[in-house]
Amino acid sequence: MSSAAAVNRLVVFGDVCGSGAMGLEAKRRMRDAMYGAFAEAYAAVGVEVDRIHQEDRGDGILAALDPGVPPTLMVGTWIDTLFQSLREHNAGSAHRMRLRIGMNAGPVLDDGRGLVGRAVDLAARLCDSPTARRTMELAPGSDLLLVVSDWLYTNVVAEGGRYVEPETYRSARVRIKETDEQAWFHIPRLPAPPLPDDRPGATDAPGAKTGGGPVRGDGPPPSAPPRIGTQINARGDVASFENNVFHGEVTGIRKHRGAAAPDTDGAA
Repeated sequence: MSSAAAVNRLVVFGDVCGSGAMGLEAKRRMRDAMYGAFAEAYAAVGVEVDRIHQEDRGDGILAALDPGVPPTLMVGTWIDTLFQSLREHNAGSAHRMRLRIGMNAGPVLDDGRGLVGRAVDLAARLCDSPTARRTMELAPGSDLLLVVSDWLYTNVVAEGGRYVEPETYRSARVRIKETDEQAWFHIPRLPAPPLPDDRPGATDAPGAKTGGGPVRGDGPPPSAPPRIGTQINARGDVASFENNVFHGEVTGIRKHRGAAAPDTDGAA
């Protein structure tokens, strides 16, 4: 099949967090809930099953939508409905389900065995990236993370729309396998996702600094306040000073006897 048959489509890759620790029966219930949540979200945007190419990924789903489906609906109403479905499921389930979703758009080819294309690869890697996994670890109270490509954010999310909140997205670099891309992260109902800090030596805690000194941008360290009330004693032909403050460098001290005027030639 020629690559000329590739069609621009919105690609969605979803993956359940922590499924490897589940037993067989828990995984079966998880899969039922995952497919149910996806179906409810598609129904909310009026997308029929025959307009979706959907492939099973065990603890996840890969889907490509018909080109006629507006992508604004997917980053808006679709995500919001998926979020609400997860909340309802988790409220009545002993096994909490949390999802990472990667979204991208571009030429996609169906070769009869499945979906092929860089748009598919990138959607999967956005979802499965170390940054996405760590972000979910830093937001233990959240059930859904959306990661979109830079192209999708710039051309769709940034334009806004119903349930689309571009100001709540944060960007970060995604580096995994051959991928080195800017991506945008969003957790519903949070003003901003708690992204890990990928600077060398930095920690993940918000506002944390690297060890070994100040971080660039901190400005100079504050100067230490003068010590007042310190007594300095020295042996030999030197006087004892109490409750004095010395400013600048002291190169020497000259003692004057009686009421004679001080020598103005300078310190000895």
